[in-house]
Amino acid sequence: MDTIASFFSFITTPVSWVIVQFHTVYGAIFGPDTGWAWGLSIVSLVVLIRICLIPLFVKQIKATRAMQTLQPEMKKIQERYKNDKQRQSEEMMKLYKESGTNPLSSCLPILAQSPFFFALYHVLNGIASGKTIGVINDSLLESARKAHIFGAPLAAKFKDNADTLAALHATVTDVRVVTAIMIVMMSASQFYTQRQLMTKNVDTSVKTPFMQQQKMLMYVFPIMFAVFGINFPVGVLIYWLTTNVWTMGQQMYVIRNNPTPGSKAQAAYLERLTGHVTHHGRIRSRSARVIVKAIVAKGRDRNEAERKFINSLTKAGLTAQADGNVVKSDSQTVAQAEDGTPTAVAGAPRRQQPKRQSKSQRQAGPKQPHEAEPADEPVSSPSLTKSEEPQEAKPAPPKQTPKPGSGTRSKAQSGQRKGGQRPKSPSKK
Repeated sequence: MDTIASFFSFITTPVSWVIVQFHTVYGAIFGPDTGWAWGLSIVSLVVLIRICLIPLFVKQIKATRAMQTLQPEMKKIQERYKNDKQRQSEEMMKLYKESGTNPLSSCLPILAQSPFFFALYHVLNGIASGKTIGVINDSLLESARKAHIFGAPLAAKFKDNADTLAALHATVTDVRVVTAIMIVMMSASQFYTQRQLMTKNVDTSVKTPFMQQQKMLMYVFPIMFAVFGINFPVGVLIYWLTTNVWTMGQQMYVIRNNPTPGSKAQAAYLERLTGHVTHHGRIRSRSARVIVKAIVAKGRDRNEAERKFINSLTKAGLTAQADGNVVKSDSQTVAQAEDGTPTAVAGAPRRQQPKRQSKSQRQAGPKQPHEAEPADEPVSSPSLTKSEEPQEAKPAPPKQTPKPGSGTRSKAQSGQRKGGQRPKSPSKK
């Protein structure tokens, strides 16, 4: 560890200078020898570093999204060239080049933090051993050795023995209780951050090995933090706990406002966006317009949440444009949703429902066609009934003389079974 820390010693002086500047500010408020002054200086260092790493974090998000999008194609390449590893690697690199994706981009924030982490570890290790390092002179070194956080010195470790802790004016119990609580909080924050990514911001419609890898990392990282945490000084534990909490909050913001397509977070985001758009009639934020623009461009390739969003806009009389804006629909007819179901557009005329009949009308039954009277024709006389209305006399049909043997046919014409009747059996006398 000392060799690695010495390799990053070029950044030790800037890190120690930043800590001293923050200590000057907080020392004037809480006192120069207090743990609050030195602890808040480390927290402020983390915040400053993470603010500078925000552009890299944005690249990490884009790289992760691109890798999730390419997972189906990567799986096809692995199955097609499973017996030819060289050809498989060539096709993977070709796919990365065509899509403009770099797999290492997802590791940029961690790689960028590594020099600061080892520099801070080297500074705290120098404080624990009583050596000046960077811009920390003898007076600052003595002040840092006196600083305690809940009874634990900044340079103390979980595995330090009683003699080492006695030189730092601390006890084994205080140091191990404080470090154990910080290690548990550090591991729990790392687990929750990874679990939040897996349960809310992953496309559940595609099952890929990438998801299994993320599930494995969800349990591996907390265990690694717990194992290596017992060798970290209290100041380094403060650093990692602060950066984990920052990452968790930053990820919650990204998942809420820019979720992965097909994830549960996207369904919740589109539901909130639907309520906002239907209430205000337009989209205000630029990020929301970018998301709506991508949904419109998909066409029939939209997922279930995106189709539900478009259908909800249609029901509200709104239309999503290709530029991401939402305008009122000019159609006044019944629109067909993407799933084929008719959707009523706001402002369209409604179909009139038939009038409710009274009980006496329902008991009388429906009128026959010849009994219906036109509503707009006046009745000539109230005393005139249908039986008294003049009707044209129709000529009576000529009577036909029954022929012999025609009785069965006449019965057949009246609705009985056709053909000759079966002769009755003679009665037995």
